[in-house]
Amino acid sequence: MKIIKRNGAEVAFDLNKILNAIRKANDEVEESDRLTEKQISLIAKKVTERAKDLNRAVGVEEIQDFVENQIMDQKAFAVARKYITYRYSRMLARKSNTTDERILTLIECNNEEVKQENSNKNPTVNSVQRDYMAGEVSKDLTRRILLPPDIVAAHDAGLIHFHDADYFAQHMHNCDLVNLEDMLQNGTVISGTFIEKPHSFSTACNIATQIIAQVASNQYGGQSISLTHLAPFVDISRQKIRADVTEELADIGITDTQKIEEIAEKRLREEIRKGIQTIQYQVVTLLTTNGQAPFVTVFMYLGEARNERERDDLAMIIEETLNQRIQGVKNEAGVWVTPAFPKLIYVLEESNVREGTKYFYLTELAARCTAKRMVPDYISEKKMLEYKVDKKGEGHCYTCMGCRSFLTPYLDENGKPKYYGRFNQGVVTINLVDVALSSKGNEEDFWRIFDERLDLCYRALMYRHNRLKGTLSDAAPILWQYGALARLEKGEKIDKLLYGGYSTISLGYAGLYECVKYMTGKSHTDESAKPFALAVMQHMNDKCKEWKAKHNIDFSLYGTPLESTTYKFAKCLQQRFGIIPGVTDKNYITNSYHVHVTEQIDAFTKLKFESEFQQLSPGGAISYVEVPNMQDNIPAVIAVMQYIYDNIMYAELNTKSDYCQVCGYDGEIQIVESDGKLLWECPHCHNRDQSKMNVARRTCGYIGTQYWNQGRTQEIKDRVLHL
Repeated sequence: MKIIKRNGAEVAFDLNKILNAIRKANDEVEESDRLTEKQISLIAKKVTERAKDLNRAVGVEEIQDFVENQIMDQKAFAVARKYITYRYSRMLARKSNTTDERILTLIECNNEEVKQENSNKNPTVNSVQRDYMAGEVSKDLTRRILLPPDIVAAHDAGLIHFHDADYFAQHMHNCDLVNLEDMLQNGTVISGTFIEKPHSFSTACNIATQIIAQVASNQYGGQSISLTHLAPFVDISRQKIRADVTEELADIGITDTQKIEEIAEKRLREEIRKGIQTIQYQVVTLLTTNGQAPFVTVFMYLGEARNERERDDLAMIIEETLNQRIQGVKNEAGVWVTPAFPKLIYVLEESNVREGTKYFYLTELAARCTAKRMVPDYISEKKMLEYKVDKKGEGHCYTCMGCRSFLTPYLDENGKPKYYGRFNQGVVTINLVDVALSSKGNEEDFWRIFDERLDLCYRALMYRHNRLKGTLSDAAPILWQYGALARLEKGEKIDKLLYGGYSTISLGYAGLYECVKYMTGKSHTDESAKPFALAVMQHMNDKCKEWKAKHNIDFSLYGTPLESTTYKFAKCLQQRFGIIPGVTDKNYITNSYHVHVTEQIDAFTKLKFESEFQQLSPGGAISYVEVPNMQDNIPAVIAVMQYIYDNIMYAELNTKSDYCQVCGYDGEIQIVESDGKLLWECPHCHNRDQSKMNVARRTCGYIGTQYWNQGRTQEIKDRVLHL
């Protein structure tokens, strides 16, 4: 059994430390108040059993809580007081050096919590360590100075989660839709150098990757770009190539127009191939200042094209993008594997969703790509036009920012829809499970506590907003001055972009399933429990509307993609309420509105059910179905995609994509339990060295490739197939 120390290091459980701590407290009280040695041994035994029952590495503070409770159970109150006093004195002594200790464990790569915090960061790399070190300082400043004690306490207790505290000290925002069109068409500035409008498709792709890297280094969330913004440069290259070919052939006496077109088209295709390869390899190999590849989503929507020529050129770009992703990238052993980024989103629309439509060949290609590499994910133009309606009553289709955060419809000063160049100010998440458990099942108390916790979230979100307020455009010129998000003057504040719906700010939520399960005794998929679940969702939307009216800030409800926080929330719930079957008996809680990962439900029923909740999560949501290897059953993949088009706005198919570098096994790497810890193991050669295997799993809207904490690992292990 393992223990997580306060500095994040993982060590073996040592029973003697518990015995010695109890004996020290015992020696300091009157003999008549002391525990017997038999009682001390019994306490240590029960604490050990309690820790083992959790089936995960247990924190030192949890162990000490168990000890405290067991001493009280033995009615040894004098000993308990001494033990509590000692804990408190040690806590005060630690306050001065906790941050230092955590930073030192980061450098030595033995901080288990941080190592498993982000499934796309390698904590042994200097740039990642530097980011994490800066993050520890930021979190320390945030806790001591920038946030009030009650919000910090609520965050620590798992009542809410104040996301990205490691970046809060800086004036940084969350995620955005990059206005690549503006930057490519009108020029931009990178590192003080003016970059003019590119004169070819390949150059446009190269500049796009530089923009992606610069944007990623000036924010902490995901970004999205559209391939539509690259499409106009295909024809620029076509005209240039055609002129070159005409001249070359004329020099040798050939003037055959058809021959010229054939050669020009072949060269154009090669340029598109090289341009897309530049984007794929640059994104995968770039390391931003936060120590990971840029978290970028590439949007593929034929409906954005302005004319038939541009749409056909966009189709060529999409085709090449899908072909290259199907191929994958080579790992260090030279084997083609699945990369985490860029994330791809493909829009299902009338021109591509049915056999016989003009672009159905792209949909077939997307299906093969999904079956092999888990992307693209799918947006239904049909459903999005229903959900995302502006104040004129017109629907819009556009990409999310990163993995799932969606902007709300917005019309600019000319009454035209605007999405690219907008952003999200940040997220604070409410733990719905804790609200339910704190109410002890009393519905009147539930709604009262719910409002109290929502007020905590509201105040925390206002701290996020006010932290950005007053930020000068000079803080991130690529964002605010040179077109990624705006064209503000030097020295100008970004404040006008924080109001009126230009940007959003997100109320996140997690654990709807467990919340409903505790309050009703049933899953929210049960018809009798579903109304309560929908009422919870509606109440959060009503609060966002109320706050928006008060401040003219676009509060929006967001289905939080808990990665490491799912484990934190689960541990906090177990500490506060113990193990409650079906509610707190896992080391994770369910993402957003999702059906529980263990619930037996077919893909189509799941998507149809979750579509109702997705509509009530306008600030961000994605649904998924877990599927087996589908590479030999592409028609079934297409059937799911067509069902998505007709029934739900945004969804994905989850499969597996693994490789063992020791034996060459390319099937599913298994999760096994060893000494109370979940480990990844090759079922063929039993390799457990994570540095010698490639594992790609959908984490929560995006693919992770650097492994996960114990809570998320258990959640991945527990997933049932829906098809």
